[in-house]
Amino acid sequence: MELIITFLVIALVLTLALPAVLRHSRRSKFNLPPGPKPWPVIGNLHLIGPLPHQSLHALAKKHGPLMYLRLGSRPTVVGSSAAAARFFFKTHDLSFSDRPNTVVGKYTAYNSSDIVWSSYGPYWRHVRRLFLSELLNAKRLHSFYSIRVDEVHALLRSIFNASPSVLLKELLFAFTFNVISRMAFGRQYVAQDFEKGIDEFMLLHGVFNLGDFIPWLGFLDLQGYVRRMKLLSQKLDVLYEQILVDHEERRHLEGDTFVAKDMVDLLLLMVDDHPTTDDDTRLHRDNVKAFIQDLIVGATDTPSLTIEWAISELVRNPEKQRKAAEELERVVGRERWVEEDDIPQLPYLVAIVKETMRLHPAAPLLLPRLAREHAVAGEDCGGYDVPAGTRVLVNVWAMGRDPAVWESPEEFWPERFLGSAVDVKGQDMELVPFGAGRRMCAGYGLGLKMIQLVLANLVHGFEWLPPAGMRPEEVSMEEAGGITLTMKVPLEAIVVPKLPHHLY
Repeated sequence: MELIITFLVIALVLTLALPAVLRHSRRSKFNLPPGPKPWPVIGNLHLIGPLPHQSLHALAKKHGPLMYLRLGSRPTVVGSSAAAARFFFKTHDLSFSDRPNTVVGKYTAYNSSDIVWSSYGPYWRHVRRLFLSELLNAKRLHSFYSIRVDEVHALLRSIFNASPSVLLKELLFAFTFNVISRMAFGRQYVAQDFEKGIDEFMLLHGVFNLGDFIPWLGFLDLQGYVRRMKLLSQKLDVLYEQILVDHEERRHLEGDTFVAKDMVDLLLLMVDDHPTTDDDTRLHRDNVKAFIQDLIVGATDTPSLTIEWAISELVRNPEKQRKAAEELERVVGRERWVEEDDIPQLPYLVAIVKETMRLHPAAPLLLPRLAREHAVAGEDCGGYDVPAGTRVLVNVWAMGRDPAVWESPEEFWPERFLGSAVDVKGQDMELVPFGAGRRMCAGYGLGLKMIQLVLANLVHGFEWLPPAGMRPEEVSMEEAGGITLTMKVPLEAIVVPKLPHHLY
């Protein structure tokens, strides 16, 4: 018995001491970025609050825009500046193009086989090309233009019918889901069947699961996240399986006359249910389900959240809303709705979208990357080392509040983008809401089209006011947790139709 107790004590001491020993060894070998002193075992995890992007922003103010943390046993570097983003996404993009293994990828993304969580390699490159060249290319997106127009008009009618008081979040989710449902699946599915699952999905992607950072605690699932991930995966799999069955039944009925009509049809044509050892780029049934999930999540959550934040800012800033409405009336007139071709002639509207993405990026903390090899930052980032195996986080929420880049960064001021060449398409590191480099969001083009078109029509067709008895500045802009930036208090606004009634 005494021998067992002695062994347990020694094991505990080694467990507590090992992180400090490794940290000392690592720091003596590498010129690591500055950061807070870690505690034994948990490292710096105790410094991460329920809104990680805000916690990391506060730490970066103290330790610098390139900061080193130990999250449990995982070495992590956090970038919070345009220079850091340039280092990760441009100068050494290939070095930082991998993903770490996480339980959320394992249990909610079909063993990390989707485009988001799959490791960098032949499979990921094949899937990336598939998305860009087959599913989301410019020609295909243009071919679905009529779907986007139909659903925008349906959204506007829903708002008109719900007026004067509108809870925007639910209507926006239904709109974005209907668009991707018709584009990707060839028909409308019921948005409400997916909504709670997608909300849970986004929440679980934003948590800091202890097992990812302290692996020997993983089997305990102390926070209960793994159990929730497994339950969620089972529920969503039933929905995705039904989508596949519906498509296979149509293909069987049409026989030799079958023609691929939507994205799932194209994916199923590429499926090979007989895996081989000599080709690791083959697609299987679970891969298609993973891609369906990517399409739903990417096309619903990001656009709807961005639009809700934008309208909230316009409710809080009536003079900005009037300026946008005047531009729309001047360019579009009062006898029709805004069309996608009008957007280039609406610089102030485009500036509102950019300013919203600066202050309220849909993904405030981009999904983690993993250093495939050792890289050294340039002098603009301090010349620090980032060793192979280090996790990398880029805090775009903090970047949008950098006073060295943005004048009055906490102020909603779209005018800052008028005449500015800064864009959101991954080339300007000051503003990367969709990420940049190899791991940039593959569907950013579709997302941007939907955000701009919907926001333009919402401002063109309605005046947006705070709830009765509330002043504009009292509209809550408090944030909730999750991988995406959601409003803690969903916007409920008073809407006043402005155009002739026959348009609604």
